[in-house]
Amino acid sequence: MPNPQSRSADPAAREMLIRAAELGAKTVWDRHDDLKPLCGFGELGLCCDVCYMGPCRIDPFGERAQVGACGADAHLIVARNLARAVACGAAAHSDHGREVVEVFRGAAEGGSASGYAISNPEKLLALAAEWGVPSANRAERQVAADLAARMAAQFGLQDGPLVPLLRAPAEQRRRWQKMGIAPRGIDREIVELLHRTHHGVESLPVALLRAAMRAALADGWGGSMIATDVQDVLFGGPMAIRSRANLGVLEEKQVNILVHGHEPVLSEMLVAASRESDMLALARQAGAEGINIAGICCTANEILMRQGMPIAGNYLHQELALLTGAVDLMVVDVQCVMPSLPQVAACHHTKVVTTSSKAHVPGAEHIGFEAHDAKRTAREIVARAVEAFGRRDPARVHIPRHRMDLVAGFTNENLPHYLGGRFRAGYRPLIDAIASGRIRGVVAVVGCNTARICQDSHHLALVRRLLAQDVLVVQTGCSAIACAKAGLLRPEAAIEFAGPGLQEVCAAVGVPPVLHLGSCVDNSRILLVCSALVAEGGIGSDLSELPIAAAAPEAMSEKAITIGLYAVASGVFTAFTPVPRVAGSRVVRQYLEHDVERETGGRFLFTNDIEEAAQGILAHLDSKRKALNLAPMMYQNGVRSNGSGAFRAVSTYVPPAGLASLGCGKAQERSQLRPPEE
Repeated sequence: MPNPQSRSADPAAREMLIRAAELGAKTVWDRHDDLKPLCGFGELGLCCDVCYMGPCRIDPFGERAQVGACGADAHLIVARNLARAVACGAAAHSDHGREVVEVFRGAAEGGSASGYAISNPEKLLALAAEWGVPSANRAERQVAADLAARMAAQFGLQDGPLVPLLRAPAEQRRRWQKMGIAPRGIDREIVELLHRTHHGVESLPVALLRAAMRAALADGWGGSMIATDVQDVLFGGPMAIRSRANLGVLEEKQVNILVHGHEPVLSEMLVAASRESDMLALARQAGAEGINIAGICCTANEILMRQGMPIAGNYLHQELALLTGAVDLMVVDVQCVMPSLPQVAACHHTKVVTTSSKAHVPGAEHIGFEAHDAKRTAREIVARAVEAFGRRDPARVHIPRHRMDLVAGFTNENLPHYLGGRFRAGYRPLIDAIASGRIRGVVAVVGCNTARICQDSHHLALVRRLLAQDVLVVQTGCSAIACAKAGLLRPEAAIEFAGPGLQEVCAAVGVPPVLHLGSCVDNSRILLVCSALVAEGGIGSDLSELPIAAAAPEAMSEKAITIGLYAVASGVFTAFTPVPRVAGSRVVRQYLEHDVERETGGRFLFTNDIEEAAQGILAHLDSKRKALNLAPMMYQNGVRSNGSGAFRAVSTYVPPAGLASLGCGKAQERSQLRPPEE
């Protein structure tokens, strides 16, 4: 087999790739290699299959066809393909939002029969006020039912504005109105975008790209933001919590259940069911010492953030986890689930169970999930896992001994308390640290894994480079899991990887230099952190003026380009790797990498070189600092250059008592990590 080191930066993954070869199992890397060479026309975005006169391929060298059968040129074809990808990505995240709103409405109208309840009444009341739902002298369920109805209406809204859009800074909203890209309704923008890409409709590439931005904004400031809000109401707002990550979290003597996908409505119930005394007794009768639930991808992040459950891995770990022989059952819902899973699971005794009516996988067992019957379904799945444990062959179990401590659970709502203290909560300490030159800026590093790039290598290279230059990093999704496995989500990582200015800040308040903000729909939390920095004042009146940036170093799915586009539309400089399929059009690249900045304040940097991405981000942060006339960076090459501030420099990290005593992966210990005192 090819050298595992060329396939993954994760030692646990490398170990399991060798094991895959021993078992004769093909993984995503093998299937990717089988497809080489990849279609050059498709890579450039120059293949069009919109109608049945084609597919039409435009010759990038100008020696053959320069237009398709209908007359569409390279620029239109590339823009149309990109727009279709954005529509699909926006639909995926926003449909997630619709699902949790339906569960929320059911919980409000049907009481506790389903097992769902309002876990965060404070957030419910805050949202009710924002959405114009009366709450005085009304029962909690009545408020929730009205709020759910108003949220559900956002998907079919025809004229706008979307309610969460009002959270954006006024200047950003003015830009959107001027461009005509302020979303009117979530579903409307996705449908209209798809209509524009139909044969014989929109033929102006830049107009298509602007329509794609409107659909992307409907996701970022609409469907995704609603999903995050509702999940916080139903399952509780996250708090900083310790846990562990990587394949070593699987337990040899326990029933191991992996949850994989994106919607937490079932996974939260599975966690609850796994803790019930009769389920634990059933496991003991089968010879197990307990029930261990771990996650893959964004479902992992959801139950990590709220329950402290361990993470088995990110996207490219899903097959490797099954090859350990220790997983008794994997339950999946939607998005990023490989159809190969049942074939890989067949190497061992492992069951693969699908649950969504939208996502069936050949060879998997389907147990339909309905929110009104959630408790029973969760208990049935746990019982199936216990039954499968009895068929496990201990001699064939191979669990890599790699796992890493992490701290996660940060949000736009609790960060002010961790940064400013219980009695001085706010973003002022962060703003002061940026203004004084201790922190260069804040960068969101998000997104997927792809078999085209050595797993995790770009995430780790970029984040380590940024930390060394005193950049505070915030993360979501599979990118956060990559850094968790490498130890970057520990408070101690500030001493090991951060520049001295960032090190001072992290040591003073006891947070890691990389803050995990949740799943990929929780990118909406990052938008709100940026908006809060603007609202606090002092470093810009618009998102485009802040020393902030974003990056997707190992982009894989259509959701990734949608996220990148709503970041750019929100005024954020965004590095995107690998280059999306736009290289075949000079017009599309010119607009997305340059011209759009005059309209939204943000732009893309498309590159396959992660060092170029890092340099571009750092240059962007420095240019924004210069424009705001902020102080020079306090440290240059590790040497203090100027200034003295309120943060105390330390040479050895001493964790606050709450962090030092916090247990790993135990939900009942969530309260031990509290915002620091002033």
